[in-house]
Amino acid sequence: MPALSTLHGATSTILSNLFINLPLPQPTPHLPHQTMIVTGANTGLGLETSRHLLHNGLGKLIMAVRNLEKGHAARQELVLEGVRRGGDREREEGRIEVWHLDMDSAKSVQAFAARCGGLGRVDGVLANAGIMTGTFRYKKRTQAFEQTLTVNVLHTMLLAVLLLPVLRASYARTGYAPRFVVPNSALHYLAPLGDGSESDTPILTRLNNPDLSLMSGRYPLSKLLVLYAVRELASRTSQTDLPVIINTPNPSYCVSGLARERAGNAAERTAEKWIARSTEEGSRTLYHGLVVAGGESHGGYLTNCHVQEPACHVTNQWGQKVQKQFFEELLATLEKIQPGISANI
Repeated sequence: MPALSTLHGATSTILSNLFINLPLPQPTPHLPHQTMIVTGANTGLGLETSRHLLHNGLGKLIMAVRNLEKGHAARQELVLEGVRRGGDREREEGRIEVWHLDMDSAKSVQAFAARCGGLGRVDGVLANAGIMTGTFRYKKRTQAFEQTLTVNVLHTMLLAVLLLPVLRASYARTGYAPRFVVPNSALHYLAPLGDGSESDTPILTRLNNPDLSLMSGRYPLSKLLVLYAVRELASRTSQTDLPVIINTPNPSYCVSGLARERAGNAAERTAEKWIARSTEEGSRTLYHGLVVAGGESHGGYLTNCHVQEPACHVTNQWGQKVQKQFFEELLATLEKIQPGISANI
């Protein structure tokens, strides 16, 4: 990775976290009528974003979770908070639903997307569920790709493309352009560029080879691939009559539970104490991408609640070439999961 890009990613994160106060989420006239989906909603950034949405008057929240027991516990927590703010218990309970979604499973993603088709409207999707691991593994025997690649990239984009017709239909009924939001990270500046992109071997094939994969950089690389996918998907959807805003905000380094594998690490604890944003602060950026950001954010990387240019290896000629190559491989992979899905774009 270019040294200047690495330096920029690190220094911008530290300076942002120490010196920039993010705007508090505010209600909008649309929220009381809207339905939003948050994946990974029972903990961390997903839970805090859900909390902001409800506090600011969201009409209906779909909490998409892998563990239903934990999801219902989080729902109960949010209901009680609403009651303490003076809300009617029956109304508070009625505006929060818990749905099952396992991002490890393509069948679960497909079933979830099909269920979303029964909603009257879907005004926003925060595809927050993700993992960070230094271990190369296939979690399920039937899983075709390494787990980080599967959850953070392939199945997240599967969900996005499956939901495009649902979001299009919602716009036709309401006139409101829905948002599809995928959290990103300044770690994309540090992604190991040689891992999957400097070979005649297809990118996904190389990334799925444990002997060729640098797992210490897999999470940053997954965020770089998300950037490529979001930018290319946005460029293709903007060429059609598809009023859906797709963006990828960076909540920055914050306390989220994502790095639980390193939770006992002394350096990690020290960094969290002195540099990391709180989970609530980080969630403000996701709320902004989901509720506040408009058409200017389509395909954009957002930092500190503003559209920002991503790393040069995203925007330069080399990055554009890799972006298109990766997206074609991504579409081919999604077609194997659900034939005909490319027609949704």
